[in-house]
Amino acid sequence: MISKVFSSATYGIDAFLVEVETHGEKQVPAFTIVGLPDNAVKESRERVIAAIKNSGYAFPRTRLTINLAPADIRKEGSAFDLPIAIGILASEGTVRPDLLNDTVMLGELALDGKLRPIRGGLPIAVECKSRGMKRLIVPKESVKEASIVAGIEVYGLESLTEVVNLLNEEVSFTRVYNDLRNLFEDVNEYSVDFRDVRGQENVKRALEVAAAGGHNILMIGSPGSGKSMLAKRIPTILPPLTFEEALETTKIHSVAGILAKDKAVVTERPFRSPHHTISDAALIGGGSIPRPGEVSFSHHGVLFLDELPEFKKNVLEVMRQPLEDSKVTVSRSKMTLVFPANFMLVAAMNPCPCGYYTDPNKECTCNSPLIQKYMSKISGPLLDRIDIHIEVLPVKYKELSSEAGGEPSVNVRERVARARDAQKGRFAEFTSIYKNADMQSAEVRKFCRIDEASSELLKIAMTKLGLSARAYDRILKVSRTIADLEGCEKIKAAHVSEAIQYRSLDRELWKH
Repeated sequence: MISKVFSSATYGIDAFLVEVETHGEKQVPAFTIVGLPDNAVKESRERVIAAIKNSGYAFPRTRLTINLAPADIRKEGSAFDLPIAIGILASEGTVRPDLLNDTVMLGELALDGKLRPIRGGLPIAVECKSRGMKRLIVPKESVKEASIVAGIEVYGLESLTEVVNLLNEEVSFTRVYNDLRNLFEDVNEYSVDFRDVRGQENVKRALEVAAAGGHNILMIGSPGSGKSMLAKRIPTILPPLTFEEALETTKIHSVAGILAKDKAVVTERPFRSPHHTISDAALIGGGSIPRPGEVSFSHHGVLFLDELPEFKKNVLEVMRQPLEDSKVTVSRSKMTLVFPANFMLVAAMNPCPCGYYTDPNKECTCNSPLIQKYMSKISGPLLDRIDIHIEVLPVKYKELSSEAGGEPSVNVRERVARARDAQKGRFAEFTSIYKNADMQSAEVRKFCRIDEASSELLKIAMTKLGLSARAYDRILKVSRTIADLEGCEKIKAAHVSEAIQYRSLDRELWKH
């Protein structure tokens, strides 16, 4: 007898339906799985046999052939255990096959028949809804993220026996609902705050500008000056995630299996801080079956690279495409996957190998060639994609010992949100531009026009301070953001002047 059970699998950050077909015939007992299964799927034979027997059902002594269609896409993972087991029971008449036509199910089986969690519950639920399926059955631990999709019945069950009872309508189970309003109640509840930072007012101002325009930023300062402390607080001043951004971010985390068990959806902007020993595949994404990397885990959030020159040069260079295109394309011989990677890059570094080149209190022991070699570890094309460079000087004792706290993050976030709203209105006609940092040369010429005084100031900066030609567009984009923070429609000379100060690495100071 032939039975058919619907399941699903992920491809990139999206999902597709898989038909699990079971054929049994009276021959020498055998159990074969076809349809491009990987090793984890092939090993499901032993788990399925043990789970069916330990759940009190008879395992058929027949030749079983399981086909996972479409057969030209590789299937991976252990989530096909449950549909394979149900397909076998349906072919034997234990489960009513007429109730399987509009139901999708996934789950890894323990040997005693218990269900273990799966990855990708959210994209799978989205795909089930789009394909007109009525029900989705997942393990209880994976039900939260799947249940945020309206328009489909989602059930979180604990064992193979419960699934059989639900399908045969022998026991009634309550479908799971998730109130989206409750999920976003605790948004922006951070354990850190900008009010904890003493001094560093110029750096905090630069970070506010970077957050308002989505600009990439590089902090240069001696050890202990507070670069990491400041970077960790950047998410607290970014605008709250929209529902669409939250869903897209959750998809990535769900597929990768890094979504917290107690969360249905990502409600706070991600902050990722990989170690400098990371490989290019781990940073960008890759593998024989491509998985997202840190740049995708930082989607709609912050990617913090501390000690930037310590990263391998090839690792830094592969970031150029996602910084330019806001996505990562991973190609293999049999597949090409695209992962979103629209993140804000925040990097930190010392000004020289010993770290004290710009420190007013400690003497630098590095000579000019050594400093040049150290700075050259970061290529010009990568620096070209970083809009703001800011020097972080050590905090003076008087500021450290002060009882007065800094400005709280919530106040800064309000200003940033107003600036972002202005940008949304400005770029409403564009489909790929959401903030000032996304502008290309044509948009810069259209939206970043400056008056004669500002033009003269920029000309002086280019010639007298030794600013590079590539800094021109960056200065104009940052000037546009500074004007947005002040609520100004036109860019003024003061805005351009401040933006020029954020190009430290283009000055002659770093070229000697």
